[in-house]
Amino acid sequence: MASPRPEVVDERLFKNVYICMRCNARIRTKNPARAKCRRCGSKRLRPKKKMLRGASKK
Repeated sequence: MASPRPEVVDERLFKNVYICMRCNARIRTKNPARAKCRRCGSKRLRPKKKMLRGASKK
C-alpha cells in the first residue's frame, strides 16, 4: 500500500494551482479573482482537485 503524501508535497502540488474550465490549462496564481488563463484568456478557473476520481474517501 502506498503511504499518504507528506503535507509539504500536497502544498507544492495543490496550493495556488487552478485549472481553466475552458481549455484545462494549469495556472499557478496567488489571486484567482484577477487571474486569467494564459492559453485561452478565460477567467473561469477552478481549484485543482486533490482526490483521484476512483479513490475512496477515508
